[in-house]
Amino acid sequence: MSQALESLLDLLDLERIEQDIFRGQSRSAVVPRVFGGQVAAQALVAAGRTVPEDRLAHSLHAYFLRAGDPGAPIVYTVDRIRDGRSFTTRRVVAVQHGQPIFHLSASFQTYEEGMEHQADMPSAPAPETLPTAAEMLPRYAHLFTEPVVIDRLLEAREAVDLRYVDAPPFGTVGEPREPRSQVWFRTNGKLADDPLLHVCLATYVSDMTLLDSVLLAHGRGGWVTGDVVGASLDHAMWFHRPFRADEWLLYDQESPSASGGRGLGQARIYTQDGQLAISVIQEGVVRVPR
Repeated sequence: MSQALESLLDLLDLERIEQDIFRGQSRSAVVPRVFGGQVAAQALVAAGRTVPEDRLAHSLHAYFLRAGDPGAPIVYTVDRIRDGRSFTTRRVVAVQHGQPIFHLSASFQTYEEGMEHQADMPSAPAPETLPTAAEMLPRYAHLFTEPVVIDRLLEAREAVDLRYVDAPPFGTVGEPREPRSQVWFRTNGKLADDPLLHVCLATYVSDMTLLDSVLLAHGRGGWVTGDVVGASLDHAMWFHRPFRADEWLLYDQESPSASGGRGLGQARIYTQDGQLAISVIQEGVVRVPR
């Protein structure tokens, strides 16, 4: 296991300060605020720690309310909304400096048999044939006014091996493309068999690239090049089938709409053997600087 992955797992290992109150630490992201995927993953950890182990997360719906301060801890308060015979519902509010910065509702379910069908996995090259972040990102160093941006991008990807199928948005600035993006990802090291851990790590990664497809439609490079400003507004995930975050997952993303200073991304995450594991939808603020 890489040191970066160990650090990420430590970040997700929240401190319990009361029965349903937890505290998490933060760290800087590529932009000067707490990475949204970190807050979402920590909130899901908090919710999961109040749920029986035989109930697995099957969905989450979240709103990003304020930018998080990476220099301060985050307190997560869990409300036990419902404990039914099959389903358990939790609400989590993340607070910093006395103000809520994030709100999450999550639902958990006991395993049961049911009807089965799924959308077919799209075609994609094998992940082993694609360049790693360390191989790919330096090619675009000339696009950034500050060399430190490349270092921050590489640092953000040390714990997770994330490989673009095609060039990222900042690789084709000024060239509008089909609003679709694919990446393969897995953690840089093996994980324990705890299903909640794998779901939380997938939640963490899901916020890294989902709005890329919005940028591609307009030939924009994104937050790292400064030709747009933005932030996640809301995020929803449905966990359909078992998966491991330490094995390759294909993140197939597209943007059906952008309007009103907002862009919508939707995606499906497949295991390497073609099982549809997760569906994701996110809307974010995407504005062109004036």
